[in-house]
Amino acid sequence: MPNSIPPPIQGQKYISLTTFRKTGVGVATPVWFGEDGDNLYVMTLSDMGKAKRIRNNPQVRVAPCTIRGRITGPEFAATARILPLPEHARARQTINRKYWMARIPLIWSRTDTYFELTFP
Repeated sequence: MPNSIPPPIQGQKYISLTTFRKTGVGVATPVWFGEDGDNLYVMTLSDMGKAKRIRNNPQVRVAPCTIRGRITGPEFAATARILPLPEHARARQTINRKYWMARIPLIWSRTDTYFELTFP
């Protein structure tokens, strides 16, 4: 059974999502995220590097950060799952509740991939 979202992550504005290349090298990206229960939700485009890396390796690291990606707290291991289309709406709602800019359809209309992050 997954644990809940670590307290240093809860309520943060941004998280640094570190995904891993096939070589094992980590790539950190600051992202918006939604919280629902014990999971975090992240949106992106399917052709972005983080989506490609998660398809190859679902193990990720998550840490609170600034908008520019400077880590501001401890890092936690998590597992990313690419959500199927029927689960996109719920993930999108968690992000829309948190960020008013995510509600602007012209900017985010191309977003077609959502991740669910769970903590061991």
